[in-house]
Amino acid sequence: MDVRQGSVSFEDVTVEFTQDEWQYVDPAQRTLYRDVMLENYSHLISVGYCFPTPEVIVKLEQDEEPWSLEEESLNQRYPGCYRVDVHIEGNQEKQEKPL
Repeated sequence: MDVRQGSVSFEDVTVEFTQDEWQYVDPAQRTLYRDVMLENYSHLISVGYCFPTPEVIVKLEQDEEPWSLEEESLNQRYPGCYRVDVHIEGNQEKQEKPL
């Protein structure tokens, strides 16, 4: 049995935000995000997963904003994904319109 077949990478358990997306995350969600991201990273390290410390972890450990500096980097890394804030803005506009 190939053990690597069931392996999980840090990218598999990571959620990244742009600066625009991060503004829609409330303080409680930001705290939860920080805790979960650091815990996931800690678990991967504890089972021997060796890789350079991701920038998002460095930022979270230093209590900095974790959002990506360049939205383009997200689009290049995850071409099939879409921006969350576009959908949030669309839903907010729908809610503001009278029935």
